[in-house]
Amino acid sequence: MVLDKLGDALRGTLQKIAKSVFVDDRLINELVKDIQRALLQADVNVKLVFKLSNEIKERASKEETPAGLTKKEHLIKIVYDELVKFLGEKSEEIDTSKKPTIIMLLGLFGSGKTTTAAKLARYYQKRGLKAAMVQLDVYRPAAYEQLQQLGEQINVPVFGSEEKNPFKIYNSIRDKLSKFDIAIIDTAGRHALSDELIKELELLGKEINPDESLLVISGDIGQAAQQQSEAFHKAKSITGVIVTKLEGTAKGGGALTACAATGAKVKFIGVGEKIENLETFNPERFAGRLLGMGDLQTLMEKAEEAMSEEEAEDIGKKFLKGEFNLLDLYEQMQAMKKMGPISKVLDMIPGFGQLKLPKDMLEVQEGKLEKWKIAMQSMTKKELENPEMLDSERIERISKGSGISQPDIRELIKQHKQSKKMVKMFKGATPKNMEKMMKKLGGMRGMKLPGK
Repeated sequence: MVLDKLGDALRGTLQKIAKSVFVDDRLINELVKDIQRALLQADVNVKLVFKLSNEIKERASKEETPAGLTKKEHLIKIVYDELVKFLGEKSEEIDTSKKPTIIMLLGLFGSGKTTTAAKLARYYQKRGLKAAMVQLDVYRPAAYEQLQQLGEQINVPVFGSEEKNPFKIYNSIRDKLSKFDIAIIDTAGRHALSDELIKELELLGKEINPDESLLVISGDIGQAAQQQSEAFHKAKSITGVIVTKLEGTAKGGGALTACAATGAKVKFIGVGEKIENLETFNPERFAGRLLGMGDLQTLMEKAEEAMSEEEAEDIGKKFLKGEFNLLDLYEQMQAMKKMGPISKVLDMIPGFGQLKLPKDMLEVQEGKLEKWKIAMQSMTKKELENPEMLDSERIERISKGSGISQPDIRELIKQHKQSKKMVKMFKGATPKNMEKMMKKLGGMRGMKLPGK
């Protein structure tokens, strides 16, 4: 997941609380030191780290345990609450009621503005809004062509030209944007925030009058994000920040908290290279994932994007009736693939983030899904609908036709049988014993989710 090392360290701290016999000063001091170490390793500013740890220590020492919570649960809730506050407290959604809502992207070279423009267009496209992109970077070679290629991938129109004056480009296409719900403007960057860039951004801002001016910052710059966001805010009042490249850096914690410290709300985070890999930044959900408490809301949103309501309902009915065949398993696998890597999906399920599943095991599982999909494509409709008829002879034929080994095909059949057993387990489940089952699966015994 995003900020793997920080998440692992914080989850380890929570496990220490869960396993302890008493909540005393010694445990609180150990907890604070663990959190300080984890945040400093994630490149978070020292002053901010000590401010957070002092808040946790003071609340843990002075607050009375609320009714209905144990001391351990209260301590975990304090850590969660303070981490949410630390990351910006509340999320701020962009108001898209105005047509078109104009979003202007600002940032330095290498921050990923152009790719982010496409990710943002895709994000709104998936939510039923008609998006367009405009390229006003007239300095970087092939910037217009790059945005056009990205636009073709997601079927979003791109406006721009080879003209070297961004004002002329914008004025020539301004009227065309009225047909769209969202217009995303990609502007020029520089290696540093120069007077020349500041002047251009100020003039462009007056000309375009955007509804949102979002600063795009690369997560790998860490604490330097604070100086960048302050400098850009001074030059051209920014309404929010998008932090990119969070999936592959240890400095992401520094970038996120630095932005929060300046008062610039992080509105989106880039969590992968694919165009789909953009998420709204919600401090509460993000803190929950870091602490291994899951993020069911984001999981549900991703599931909705991956599968229509009708498809989900149909699979659900078959699942409950025990009519779950290989075709249904195939559809489920397709939907899972759209939702992202297994490791990211598991992080959103409460409790599963605390299971220390080896990355190589998850990668192997990803590879198996691909193999199983290919094997299924070599099966007949009857075989998919009735996996019980897959004997040795049929498995051999499927193996030759698909190029997938017989052991892999047998493992797929075994997976289907296990899924059917799960169905039987869940068929008679009540909300109470379902909760017990989830706690057992997630290793969350004795812990409650904050706010639940």
